[in-house]
Amino acid sequence: MKKEKTSRKGFFISLEGPDGAGKTSVLEKILPSLRAFTSGEVITTREPGGVAIAEKIRDVILDVEHTAMDDKTELLLYIAARRQHLVEKILPQLAKGNLVLVDRFIDSSVAYQGYGRGLDTQAIVWLNDFATDGLQPDLTLYFDVASEVGLSRIAQNKDREINRLDLEKLEMHQKVRQGYLALAKENPDRIVTIDASQPLDKVVADTLAVLEKALFAEEIR
Repeated sequence: MKKEKTSRKGFFISLEGPDGAGKTSVLEKILPSLRAFTSGEVITTREPGGVAIAEKIRDVILDVEHTAMDDKTELLLYIAARRQHLVEKILPQLAKGNLVLVDRFIDSSVAYQGYGRGLDTQAIVWLNDFATDGLQPDLTLYFDVASEVGLSRIAQNKDREINRLDLEKLEMHQKVRQGYLALAKENPDRIVTIDASQPLDKVVADTLAVLEKALFAEEIR
């Protein structure tokens, strides 16, 4: 099947990491600085979710009562949410020339449903490629933290939403992290690893340094 090519003018960044890596906290902290050195709008969104239909799919996926959900069903729901999110929000914003930051994208499917659940990673990549018309982020920030540390943070954060994936055993989360580390090794030109075990201020500073360098390079091309 011939792959469709997606044309866009903006800059697309995904944020990835195991549960408890602190992506959301970092994103909140970096926004003022990003808006200061970015000419267009800065759009933040999340997966699964970001638009009404995808948010409803998110509710189904992450409901703690849905313990009978089959692994392939879970994967396909994520991909369905991703497709709707892409066509309704990500692509239109990129077409306007805006900077789009999304909390999770295709790498999450490979790490969680591939390495974590044991599904065929090649099939996962193909399905996502089909759903996104081959779209990849210009840059992916991977926030790395040991699974034990991440789960401990979740347990201590009483304000955080506890979802079905948070309740998985430690072994599952360790497999997910190994998946992310493998992806980072395979895609060094796209994925930048940030040590998320550091204090939040240091993680924020490291993140801004990477973003400033990437956006400056994009500006002078």
